[in-house]
Amino acid sequence: MDVELGEFAGQCAVVTGARGAIGSAIVKQLAVRGAHVVAVDRREPVNPAPPSSCGRIVEVRGDVTRPTDVRQVLNIAQDQVGPVGLLVNAAGVLYGGPVAKAQLAEWEHTFAVNATGVFLMSQAAAAGMAERGRGAIVTVASNASDLARTGMAAYAASKAAATAFTRCLGLELAGYGVRCNTVAPGSTDTPMLTGLWADAEDARRHSVDGVLAEFRPGIPTGRVAVPDDIADAVVFLLSDRARHITLQTLTVDGGASL
Repeated sequence: MDVELGEFAGQCAVVTGARGAIGSAIVKQLAVRGAHVVAVDRREPVNPAPPSSCGRIVEVRGDVTRPTDVRQVLNIAQDQVGPVGLLVNAAGVLYGGPVAKAQLAEWEHTFAVNATGVFLMSQAAAAGMAERGRGAIVTVASNASDLARTGMAAYAASKAAATAFTRCLGLELAGYGVRCNTVAPGSTDTPMLTGLWADAEDARRHSVDGVLAEFRPGIPTGRVAVPDDIADAVVFLLSDRARHITLQTLTVDGGASL
């Protein structure tokens, strides 16, 4: 992780799913680069002490599937930090299992968080960005949105929806100086991945080696990503270093989607 100190100095960033492994890595990377981060999660705030020489971290409890919570998050950001110029949609859920055994409630909740939550947060934040003529939105999707995966139909479909929405939003906002991109992680060392297997070591080994019976290729680079690998990509796309990049998906999976 190459740290560009002060890269986001004074900017207000909102990150959803901020208590998750990837979300928390994004929050820390933005803060250490000077951003003031509103970290949103359904879980109770823990008031983390941010790293030294960085921006503030303001934790807010909120559910991205609820319009009232989304409005409250934006109001808190405006009142305590300032106008939102950066948004990361990192909240996500996954229910594993074959379609034949899937429950409607699981399907609906998956889409509520992974797709509707992206719509609600992006719509709310984009309005102010467009008025000010500047902003960047990054949605954390998945390489599963572009690949068939057994036991992951709802998750893959919801991430595909979030990816398509973010791309369309970016087209509508391009003329207003707002960029919208997607980061698509592959297997990443998080509780979401390890929860799919008997133990964490099985999760890492099967991810790297592949599972022929499930039509899963392995990872050519021979390693599972860590959350900072994903955060690096997100932070790059938010930054002015990516000022001419929009409507794109950056896949971070070690070549697994070959």
